[in-house]
Amino acid sequence: RVAVVGAGVSGLTATKCCLDEGLEPTCFEQSRDIGGLWRYTVSWQHPSPLSTGAAALQAGERVELGFSSRGRVFLPNARLLDYLRRYAERFGLRDHIKLGTTVVSVRKRPDFATTGQWDVVTETDGKQTSHIFDSVMVCSGNFSEPSLPLHCFAGIERFQGQYFHSRQYKHPDVFQGKRVLVVGMGNSGVDIAVEASRVAAKVTICTSRGAWVLSRVFDHGYPWDMVFNTRLMNLIRNILPGPLSRGLINYRVNQWFKHENYGLQPEKSCLVREPVLNDDLPSYILTGRITIKPGVKEFKENSVVFHNCPEEEPIDIVVFCTGYNVSFPFLEEEVVKVENKHASLYKYVFPTHLQKPTLAVLGLIKPLGAIMPVIEMQARWVTRVFKGLCQLPPQSVMEKEVNEKKKNLVRRFGLSYDEVLKTDCLVYMDELASFIGTKPSVLGLLCRDPQLALTIFFGPCTPYQYRLGGPGRWEGARQAILTQWDRTLKPTRTRVPASSSS
Repeated sequence: RVAVVGAGVSGLTATKCCLDEGLEPTCFEQSRDIGGLWRYTVSWQHPSPLSTGAAALQAGERVELGFSSRGRVFLPNARLLDYLRRYAERFGLRDHIKLGTTVVSVRKRPDFATTGQWDVVTETDGKQTSHIFDSVMVCSGNFSEPSLPLHCFAGIERFQGQYFHSRQYKHPDVFQGKRVLVVGMGNSGVDIAVEASRVAAKVTICTSRGAWVLSRVFDHGYPWDMVFNTRLMNLIRNILPGPLSRGLINYRVNQWFKHENYGLQPEKSCLVREPVLNDDLPSYILTGRITIKPGVKEFKENSVVFHNCPEEEPIDIVVFCTGYNVSFPFLEEEVVKVENKHASLYKYVFPTHLQKPTLAVLGLIKPLGAIMPVIEMQARWVTRVFKGLCQLPPQSVMEKEVNEKKKNLVRRFGLSYDEVLKTDCLVYMDELASFIGTKPSVLGLLCRDPQLALTIFFGPCTPYQYRLGGPGRWEGARQAILTQWDRTLKPTRTRVPASSSS
């Protein structure tokens, strides 16, 4: 019996993977519906639609239930939520989900060293119930506890205007005619700034370190992630010496527009930063709708002072896009210890110190690519570990790898906020796939099926590749890979000129 905490993307995937392996999952969801981050409501407790962004048709797709080719290439949250609901219905997941049920505590049983079992206490309509589970999959996400470090902003207690965390943002009407300051330059911050600029009197984004900004529309009009995340591109990025690889990245991201001219150049361009995906920001800066400023030095009653800018900037509303804390209130601190917004987990999944590997955390990672296929791969690996079909290395080996990986990531990404959660999407998925025996062999395929091998190497690394063989093999994987560009382009090719050969 497996307890799954949360019925968002991670929880639904975990539940299905449990069923695939013949396990008995029970998924506990504290709200009244599935979907997690993708389920937008007007309640401030639920995330805004902007914080969900959009998912690529292929790169984030569940392989067993494809999107309609009449749909969109990038989906808004409502369309993605509809897909998740169909996914749950298609695989009979709702029978295993208990809605309106909060997980209060997860504790090791007295005989944990021999059984690996957990005492799980849940609460429904004010009534608590105790359960015993053989394993636990934590799928509660890392977007539930907003991080609002007001102590880092001098003078904020004097500020007489309105301020709130981006999680509370719901609609741009709140900015009508106002002078708005957005603190932080992640995807949520830029999305909010763009929306606000259409109704506000003035919008300013302040960032102390800058960011690379990418368009969803990449080379020749193709979706960015289907061009960026290929095995060829990944090989080039990883075999080149560090300075040359970073130089290549700088060159590519500056092809759309020169970031330095727009005040967006990352402060330390030698470090890899999570890109911001937004098609409007450069043009909005160019037309004066949005202004980029350095970090906040001090707040005053009705204004703000930026570093290296002596003049005061009048503002009415501040939106803090300062991220989230990693929190597991139902777990004892000794089970998953969080330091500096980072939980030290083997392969970002398993605590290293448990006598039995019967608890796993899914989705606590920031891949430089789509997260949905990554979560699915984590769930496939975890369920096979629970069944005893995959073994973890000794505790000392796991702890050594976790510490070394953290040091390497600090050198590559820098150590601020949650950079240590970031990793190369394709390398990570290949590693997990090798554990369960589903990593595709390009060289092997080159002899047996050259067309498929070349498509896998030069084309986008979609999750179909991990269904070609091994556990969870899908008969339609090969055809899905060979036709993925057709499905991607069909929604946009709504008018084909008579002279077109296709």
